[in-house]
Amino acid sequence: MKNKNTENDNQNPNSPLSHKKIAIIQANWHADIVQQATQSFIAALCDQGYQEGIFDIYDVPGSLEIPLMSKKLSETGQYDLIMATGLIVDGGIYRHDFVAKTVLDGMMQVQLETGVPILSVVLTPHHFQETEAHMDFFRQHFVLKGSEAASACHMTLENMQNLTQRKLAS
Repeated sequence: MKNKNTENDNQNPNSPLSHKKIAIIQANWHADIVQQATQSFIAALCDQGYQEGIFDIYDVPGSLEIPLMSKKLSETGQYDLIMATGLIVDGGIYRHDFVAKTVLDGMMQVQLETGVPILSVVLTPHHFQETEAHMDFFRQHFVLKGSEAASACHMTLENMQNLTQRKLAS
């Protein structure tokens, strides 16, 4: 596990965060593709006024390790949201659809147990070939998905903050 904090404490007081932290878990299987989502996610949120220093990045060997890492990070109480990214491909050894379901079910269970939202950019393509054309396609696709996850992150954090404010007001 590698924790890379982007080291910038200049927090934006207008961002909808209570603890001012977002964790990113990225599986290192096809890291050159998966990291595109991380970079795009951070860039899109920074474009919306979030500060780069609020992101902690955790590397895990593969997507199967994402649910446990999500649970451990959620339990620290330091993170308002977790974004997980990975690429699960049909490698012929095991069924990738089984792995994908296991990972997504685990992530859902963690967020329901802990109350920390977990966004998934864990993708399972039907057909993946390690050709340059496929690799380029998925690098670009992960850029798009990272940006989409940033929009979902912002909306989710606003919703969570609004719920907290309503609870405090009642």
